[in-house]
Amino acid sequence: MSFRFARSVVAITGAGSGIGRALAQDLSSRGANLSLADVDSDGLAETVLLIEADSTSAVKTKVTATVLDVSDRDAVEAWAAQVVEEHGKVNMIINNAGVALSATVEAMSYEDFEWLMNINFWGVVYGTKAFLPYLKESGAGHVVNISSVFGLVSIPTQSAYNAAKFGVRGFTDALRMELEIEQSGVSSTTVHPGGIRTNIARNARTDLSVLSISGSAKELSDNFDRLTLTTPEKAAGQILKAVERNRRRVLVGPDAKVFDLVSRLPAPLYQRVLVAGSKRSWIGKKK
Repeated sequence: MSFRFARSVVAITGAGSGIGRALAQDLSSRGANLSLADVDSDGLAETVLLIEADSTSAVKTKVTATVLDVSDRDAVEAWAAQVVEEHGKVNMIINNAGVALSATVEAMSYEDFEWLMNINFWGVVYGTKAFLPYLKESGAGHVVNISSVFGLVSIPTQSAYNAAKFGVRGFTDALRMELEIEQSGVSSTTVHPGGIRTNIARNARTDLSVLSISGSAKELSDNFDRLTLTTPEKAAGQILKAVERNRRRVLVGPDAKVFDLVSRLPAPLYQRVLVAGSKRSWIGKKK
């Protein structure tokens, strides 16, 4: 079952920047109609302007935009109904919105943990469940849920992010099997991006427990930027290629393939390596 983008209606969360914006621009060039959502109204408006100014699409794209907090279940459900009302149907939901948090388990506040889980995990659940009935009605639908390489391998100071992204992976894998059993005309893909050049690190919450061993928030952001190997545009292309071919999972970027290989090693082996590397880094900072 392959997906055809031309004349389809695609809803995207986190469309105000990064991968979400790149997906919107790429889909527009393929003739898809778009319903875009983001909590950042300025970024969302900029994405819409970029699409409207793009002349590469052979077919004029219909674009609607909604300021949305994906952690608000009622708002997500209302948005799904609104998409169908404005566009007549919806064929794909891309649950892309996400945030980052760096903190040790002991020091991390419950408030920060809940903030991340409400967006990165529950936002995906809300988006999937709100749109699924409409996707089935369309006769040809697809759910795209963004996990991470941190949904393959756990990393110190990333327990909340790991928990959310592992959760997205398990949730979407189960969904895919259920959809295959039902033969409803709807499918799903789990996306595991590696380091992508987005603003997620700059907008992350960083606990003092991490700053004390890793430097300032700016240093962490700069280090992340140095490690990013893939542009949002390349990521979008790989994601849409996977959807087109109905892949269960897509590893985005060369570093994602490394993480996937590491995840297949015995847990004691790769975890000892991570512990040893973290010890050297933390001890060096404390000195």
